[in-house]
Amino acid sequence: MELLYLQDWQFSLASHQDPWQHDFDDSAWQSVVVPHDWAVSQPFLPQNSSGTGYLPGGTGWYRTRFALPKATAQKLVFLNFDGVYKHSKVWCNGYYLGGRASGYSRGRYALSHCVHADKENVIAVQVSHEDIADSRWYTGSGIFRKVTVQVHDPVYIPQDSIVITSEPGDNGTATLLITGEALNMRSDEAGNVEIGLNVSLTEVSRQKVSIGTLAPSARKPFVIRVTIPCPQLWSPDTPFLYNVGLELSASNAHYVALPMRVGIRSICFDADKGFFLNGKALKLKGVCVHDDAGCLGGAVWADVWRRRLEKLKAMGCNAIRTSHNPHTPELYELCDELGFMVMEEAFDEWEGCKNKWFYGHNVYPPVHQGYYEDFPEWHERDLADMVIRGRNHPSIIAWSVGNEIDYPNDPYCHPLFKEMLGNNDKNKPKKEMLYSENSPNMEHLATIAAELVRIVKRHDNTRPVLAAAAFPELSSQIGFFDSFDIIGYNYKEQFYETDHQRFPQLPILGSENSHSLQAWKAVTDHEYISGQFLWTGIDFLGEAFGWPIRGSFAGLLDLAGNEKVGYYRRKILWQDAPQVYLVTGYAQERLRPELGEGLFRSWNYQPNAEVTVVCYTNLDELELFCNEVSYACQKRPANREYLLWKIPFMRGSLRVIGRAPNGDIVSDTLESTLPATQVRLHQWQADKAPLADYDGGKYRIAQIELDLLDEQNRLCVMETPLVTVSLAGAGILLGMENGNLADCDAYSSPHRATRWRHVFHGRLVIYALTERGNPEPLTLTATAEGFLPVKIHI
Repeated sequence: MELLYLQDWQFSLASHQDPWQHDFDDSAWQSVVVPHDWAVSQPFLPQNSSGTGYLPGGTGWYRTRFALPKATAQKLVFLNFDGVYKHSKVWCNGYYLGGRASGYSRGRYALSHCVHADKENVIAVQVSHEDIADSRWYTGSGIFRKVTVQVHDPVYIPQDSIVITSEPGDNGTATLLITGEALNMRSDEAGNVEIGLNVSLTEVSRQKVSIGTLAPSARKPFVIRVTIPCPQLWSPDTPFLYNVGLELSASNAHYVALPMRVGIRSICFDADKGFFLNGKALKLKGVCVHDDAGCLGGAVWADVWRRRLEKLKAMGCNAIRTSHNPHTPELYELCDELGFMVMEEAFDEWEGCKNKWFYGHNVYPPVHQGYYEDFPEWHERDLADMVIRGRNHPSIIAWSVGNEIDYPNDPYCHPLFKEMLGNNDKNKPKKEMLYSENSPNMEHLATIAAELVRIVKRHDNTRPVLAAAAFPELSSQIGFFDSFDIIGYNYKEQFYETDHQRFPQLPILGSENSHSLQAWKAVTDHEYISGQFLWTGIDFLGEAFGWPIRGSFAGLLDLAGNEKVGYYRRKILWQDAPQVYLVTGYAQERLRPELGEGLFRSWNYQPNAEVTVVCYTNLDELELFCNEVSYACQKRPANREYLLWKIPFMRGSLRVIGRAPNGDIVSDTLESTLPATQVRLHQWQADKAPLADYDGGKYRIAQIELDLLDEQNRLCVMETPLVTVSLAGAGILLGMENGNLADCDAYSSPHRATRWRHVFHGRLVIYALTERGNPEPLTLTATAEGFLPVKIHI
């Protein structure tokens, strides 16, 4: 099978007459690289929707060209889109192929009837995202995921038909069960085709299997069992993956399936004992993530995800919830490789429209746009596609069919409750809280839930199904949980004990949780709670509280993928190693050390200013020193993960000292910095050699980390100079991200090879595309105001 990546496209947001026609002149359009998100390159404006990050939508057109050799004339050709947001329509050489409503679902189109093997082919795509308040977070606009063309013989194995299941067996073995079907699309040929299959498994096993004859225009299922002696099991600590190869041979035909990696593992959610992986109890230490990345918008390359995931892994995280839609396929490949367990989520709304905030979070009136308009027609296909796409990933351990669908009076209500208030209903008018017989009845959700569970089980019965419930006070009484295998609660730890008694047969987990210590202790104090998923792991665009804040601060990493104070606090909660971490803040300001808010990794203040010093720790006792003078030894209360001192600022150094249980000294030091004197550039590299190049194609992304330092190489977190970046050579400067959600400067500039942005907390990250195999040197130059230019060769 041949795979062609379509990455170079022409793009326009203007209105045109029939741009889908083959000979339409697009030479004046903008040249872009797919994945591409047009909205994030537009200005942030307060008249746009706060819910989607104050960025516009619109209707855009994409066009690209590709050629196929003459040898492909008798082969099958398919065009694949991993995601187009949204309401896409696709043409090839003027032939209309169809479209998808959801931006998060795949699109696959047969091209054999309209593609040319001897001349240029043109793909045209219309993308319509006019309803910019269609979501409660930033979605992106455009062809924001990978596009490929597949070419193969007419006798083949459809990739989606392949299902691989595995379980550790007795006597130190494991069985791999591979099922699928072979197709013979040679409808114009007489006679049958004899089919043989070669199966390879990472130097462990090679098998040759005959599946018999296959008549023209027919399909035939196959089942292959592979026994693996002494299998290496997949887990977060040892995410071992076996390479599975399927090769089909027939007369005048040869087909090699796309390479697959599988992990051998068993999962169990026990109603009394919690979650088990490979027979061992394990708490899910999860985070929820949306799928944008600041200046890249929704067009997030695999290596950007890898950098973020490696940091979350180092924090102690072992699970990801894809809030609240299927994410880019590369994310699941990375979770397989890096050892993250995944709760894959399908929908944020079903047939009932949720409130979408346009004028600021919880600022009435809301706007009612979104996927609910497409749900009746598309939900079965969208849900089935999600399950089929993901069912061979060892990382995926559960399917969620909905997030907070049962949110009170949004829009569902019920006569059992005359008044209802949700967990996120600040400023809600009294009228909006009251029961109305004219509003949709929440009992109907149980019927839809049962249908969605049936769809999932039709395509995968090896994983449990759940929904993330927002108001179990009502939904648990009217049959909403009846079809689910697990109860997922959002911010409802107070019901864990009573509902464990009410539903003794159902496992419970926190599907969305706050960062509080109490929320985590609700997991550790109850054996039957499988784990939690924090809201969120990474800051994201949208769900903004009001201009000029254009996103959510809820993450442990900021938009640039840099660690926030809460990251180190969570690392102490989720890891057993003895740790201390110093941060500070002005004593008179509103600080929330229990959440890491209002605190900085800095010891630079006005002389004699009263400063709050916070040390996060899992040690029992610490002593604080300022310039070697002790400021008292404190014992940590059992219900707290930090100690706190208030002292006058004196330039110099802070040092905290404690002892680990084995007697080792554990310490942390924070020094006053001098004015910044230098800018340092560093190209990020993966911790380990990746198993595969998930981005593929012509381009690779480079991530350049910029630090602002003093003469002693200490990070200067309080200075914010403007940095201008330029790129020389065969590459494309995609953007700069500083992580500051109050920075409303546009991400784009009139010059494709130049960008600028202020440093935030001493850092920012720069994204550039390089061309594979291009020997031309690529040099990035960064110039900060008041500093000498610095260069890095990418």
